[in-house]
Amino acid sequence: MGITKFSFETVEEIEGLHVITPFIAEDDRGAFKKVYEKNIFLEHGIDLNISEVDESISKKGVIRGLHMQHTRPQPKLVRVVYGEVFDVAVDVRKNSKTFGKYFGIYLSGENRKMLYIPAGFLHGLLCLRDGTVFSYPCFEDYLPDYDGGVIWNDPDIAIGWPKEKVDKIILSEKDRKLPTLAEYIKTV
Repeated sequence: MGITKFSFETVEEIEGLHVITPFIAEDDRGAFKKVYEKNIFLEHGIDLNISEVDESISKKGVIRGLHMQHTRPQPKLVRVVYGEVFDVAVDVRKNSKTFGKYFGIYLSGENRKMLYIPAGFLHGLLCLRDGTVFSYPCFEDYLPDYDGGVIWNDPDIAIGWPKEKVDKIILSEKDRKLPTLAEYIKTV
């Protein structure tokens, strides 16, 4: 039992992404977790004003994404409350030296890690357990007219999804029809 203080790890491969371990206090009763404290985030250069908090509950094999809002993009702080996902952020910031590159990380209720995804990234996840609860505060309003995305298996991005950990891939109708990155970029 004990206390784990906030830790922020900068993702070396892609500027702007941060893997965050929240403040956790554990004792014989269980645990208390603080996932956000404005002053601590500000110390690490992350200035957030929460606009909305969303959660999804997914079956094993569900892929959500790759999504983004191309006008007034939504920075996100993503985490798993219960279960496990393979979470992905793809850099689509114009003029970025890592444009089209992705970062993937396992997030779970057990490892308690979070990923801060700034504006200008596609986001997606593969659910690895039934009943996974995924939570993500967004720091910009949702604007459905600007909602878009890229197909999860775009060969130019070549995400190393851990498909061997699921029996089948489950996609929404919307996600099945998403364009490639090259097609998407032409439309925004």
